[in-house]
Amino acid sequence: MQQFPRLARVGLGFRRELIPALKSGVPDAIDFFEIAPENWIDLGGGAARDLHFFTERYPFVCHGLSLSIGGPAPLDEVLLQKIRQFLDQHRVLLYTEHLSYCSDDGHLYDLLPIPFTEEAVKYVAERVRRAQDILERRIALENASFYVASPITDMSELDFIQAVLLEADCDLHLDVNNVYVNSINHDYDPVDFIRALPSGRIVYMHMAGHHKEAENLIIDTHGADVIDPVWSLLDQTYGMHGVAPTLLERDFNIPPLDQLMQEVQRIALIQARHAHSGDVCSAS
Repeated sequence: MQQFPRLARVGLGFRRELIPALKSGVPDAIDFFEIAPENWIDLGGGAARDLHFFTERYPFVCHGLSLSIGGPAPLDEVLLQKIRQFLDQHRVLLYTEHLSYCSDDGHLYDLLPIPFTEEAVKYVAERVRRAQDILERRIALENASFYVASPITDMSELDFIQAVLLEADCDLHLDVNNVYVNSINHDYDPVDFIRALPSGRIVYMHMAGHHKEAENLIIDTHGADVIDPVWSLLDQTYGMHGVAPTLLERDFNIPPLDQLMQEVQRIALIQARHAHSGDVCSAS
């Protein structure tokens, strides 16, 4: 598997709506792109040609949507084989998935929280280890946003994440906005939460916007600009754990590329400030 080039620090989600503008010229501030492999596997024609054009020229990360790593249904090993072939074909740098589940007898079309229990830790870790064996590479799990706490729990969200990473021996995809969302919805300090995460396992980060439903309820939508408290949290995260490759997610209400670049460049500016002070994550 490829490794991130030393300077490949800031990424943007590769959306079909952006392809015409990107073909005219990829802005210098974009070091890499991210895609959901499920949206591109088995595609042919112009879409496949477009993807090949960019994966031959730029680093890519894959962020999965449907593996349902914590779900009750058997692990989809057929999908994993397809993903492995896709990662190899496009020389993808990293594969990550959500620490959640999205299927039972069929897909549930949402990412649901796994009960925070010792039993779930062992169950999820076994599935992660099997996925890594099939993919022939380490994966990173993303901390998920959730809105209703599971009635079955014997540990905190933070303890659960730490336990899964250790038991599975995998890496962490830290979504800074998800931490902020959960901190509002479940009333905890996001800085304390991030400070307690294991620096050595953080290999990748996400930034995104959300929707404020009420004072104590915000929804992770990836459909709005990043707000100032989340920018501040990213800054503090770099100070605590160092700079890791960081991607701007924008999946809905996608503005023109030049508007997106304002947020991409803001990530780059924050990273540059920390890089100059020596806050560089060794895992990246």
